[in-house]
Amino acid sequence: MCNANESKKTTPRVATGDRAILPEGAKAIPVYIMGKKYEVPETLTIMKAMEFAGFKFLRGAGCRGGICGACPTVYRMAGDYKLHFGLACQTVVEANMYLAQIPFYPANRASYDINAIGGLAEAIHALYPEVFRCVACNQCTKACPMDVDVLGYISAIKQGDIARAAKISFDCIQCGLCASRCLGEIPQYHVAQLARRVYGKYILPQAEHLQKRVSEIESGKYQTMLGDLAGMSKEELEKRYVEREREPDFFEGGKWMPKETQYL
Repeated sequence: MCNANESKKTTPRVATGDRAILPEGAKAIPVYIMGKKYEVPETLTIMKAMEFAGFKFLRGAGCRGGICGACPTVYRMAGDYKLHFGLACQTVVEANMYLAQIPFYPANRASYDINAIGGLAEAIHALYPEVFRCVACNQCTKACPMDVDVLGYISAIKQGDIARAAKISFDCIQCGLCASRCLGEIPQYHVAQLARRVYGKYILPQAEHLQKRVSEIESGKYQTMLGDLAGMSKEELEKRYVEREREPDFFEGGKWMPKETQYL
């Protein structure tokens, strides 16, 4: 029979905090947060595991849905040389993770007037000349938690193909992990954002139906409807929302019309 001291050595130390109740059936696994070992449930994301361990997020939490890019995380696995990247709100913990978060990565961001720079790639080149320092090592792409082809859009910008760069970088969430690994010290995510803005402002054809709707809004067509809604109680708004006529799922685009058309 083991004594009390031996029992303590063999019993996993479970992290404390406001979420210290293990999910049913989940076992505790060791992870290292800022160099300190904790035992956390294997089912949690990195963010929830850190909160389970007693950490409180004052910043770097954001949407918690994998969209805002506020929780980029770098980690290694014990005994593995490879550096891994992910979002703390999406990546599930694994045993013997060594974790460190980068809630903000400092990078140069150019100042510009989108209405004055025009739609040529030379404008981007002038604002971010460091794109030509790219050595095509592809570390930026390897670091991206959204699997964006970062090297692909930087190459497209260098070649003057803004439309291609905008489309490749569409899923960028501005987390900055690409810039943290760049040998050329390029702020890729800022460059991509500018490319998408130039594409939307100067290259992408303007939607005729959108121009029509903007004109209707400016003419005050919807002011009466908005006034009616603003005067309703919370209960009335909830009832109106629940009873609203919804477009059927998987309906062929542009074919469906609601029965009530006065506000179209």
